[in-house]
Amino acid sequence: MKRVLAMMLALMMVLSMTACGAKPQETEPPAKKDDGVYNIGIVQLMQHIALDQATKGFQDALKSKLGDKVAFDVQLASGEPTNCTTIVTKFVNDGVDLIMGNATPAVIAAKEATSTIPIIGTSVTDYVAPEAAIVASNEAPGANVTGYSDMSDIAAHVELTQKLVPNAKTVAIVYCSAEPNSVIQGNQAKELYEAAGLTTVTLTASDITTISTVVTAACDQADVIYIPTDNLFAENMESVKNIAEPAKIPVICGEGGMAQTGGTASVAIDYYTLGYRAGEMAYEILVNGANPATTPIGFMSAQDMELILNEENIAAIGLTVPEDLK
Repeated sequence: MKRVLAMMLALMMVLSMTACGAKPQETEPPAKKDDGVYNIGIVQLMQHIALDQATKGFQDALKSKLGDKVAFDVQLASGEPTNCTTIVTKFVNDGVDLIMGNATPAVIAAKEATSTIPIIGTSVTDYVAPEAAIVASNEAPGANVTGYSDMSDIAAHVELTQKLVPNAKTVAIVYCSAEPNSVIQGNQAKELYEAAGLTTVTLTASDITTISTVVTAACDQADVIYIPTDNLFAENMESVKNIAEPAKIPVICGEGGMAQTGGTASVAIDYYTLGYRAGEMAYEILVNGANPATTPIGFMSAQDMELILNEENIAAIGLTVPEDLK
């Protein structure tokens, strides 16, 4: 009996010690207080003028409407699609309210990471083409992704080429083979230049290490180089300039910043405006309940485009600008 009593007393002491010990851990953390701030994750493929301006325009649009009720986490992927995946995975784990993908690989990575968080794309040429296949259609994207396209007017670039370099017979179409948007534009450019009576040669770079070889070959084989809106080349236009300018070869670019930083000329959209409009689209989704699935892809119009001439490059290669382009 005494032994049983002793065991009971020992058990009571253990229970007493447990009750008087540390406070039990909470099984769930306290609910986060809603401070009314919209948290936006921005993944930008790489850093160059066009993408930087698109990001700035996007942020400015939302800040103009939401003031201090919006916060941005801007991450650069250094040109690597795998880095885009890592970045958007963190955004999903952080529970951001919306993801902005700046450039095609960034939007694709976001789409693959979440089917619930709204995604806005910018600097994407074609959301529907098989090379990207981001949305079901431009009119009805069909899921959680919509955005604005930076589709340039390649027909206008062909016309610009013919006016600026009237004696050109062969055009080298140069782009990065790893970028879906560039492949789409490259194919369109080939078709349009050939329809205009020019011979084309297509030369593609796979990464930064092959740019010099490709541009050198283009200068050897053509009278003019055409580079569409391509992120790899946009980031490395100084390398293009260092080869094409001494060779006196004009470089017609799909994007204005490329023309300004090493090319010759472009008829280009304004990427700040592109980003701003994407920001307005994001506001409608975040605040007014617009559904990305039924929000059509936005496109820039001819009125949004402007002629960009690199006067320094034009002088260096000895071109004469016709009066109707001045």
